[in-house]
Amino acid sequence: MKKFTKVLMGAGAIAVSAMAMNAQAADGKALYTEKNCHTCHGADGNAPIMPLYPKLAGQNKEYLVAQMKDIKSGARANGMSMAMKAMVMNVSDEEFTAIAEYLANVK
Repeated sequence: MKKFTKVLMGAGAIAVSAMAMNAQAADGKALYTEKNCHTCHGADGNAPIMPLYPKLAGQNKEYLVAQMKDIKSGARANGMSMAMKAMVMNVSDEEFTAIAEYLANVK
């Protein structure tokens, strides 16, 4: 019985984790709009307004978070990152993660 209970608890933890990730992605979608990411990268990250701006939809989550943090810190200062620096100054690390989670799951 103990083994069965541990399996159920493990499955429950996985389900809770998946629900939290889905909630984070939903928050990420709202944040993507709230933080005005859509103004340059398109409504769902698939249609940037200029060829120089990257398509964000479907990118790797960790990559997206790293790029946003690097732009904010100044570690990345190439290309169009200076235009984005002002946009990310008021975005927290948790918000970066939520936005990246959303974008990574957009098809």
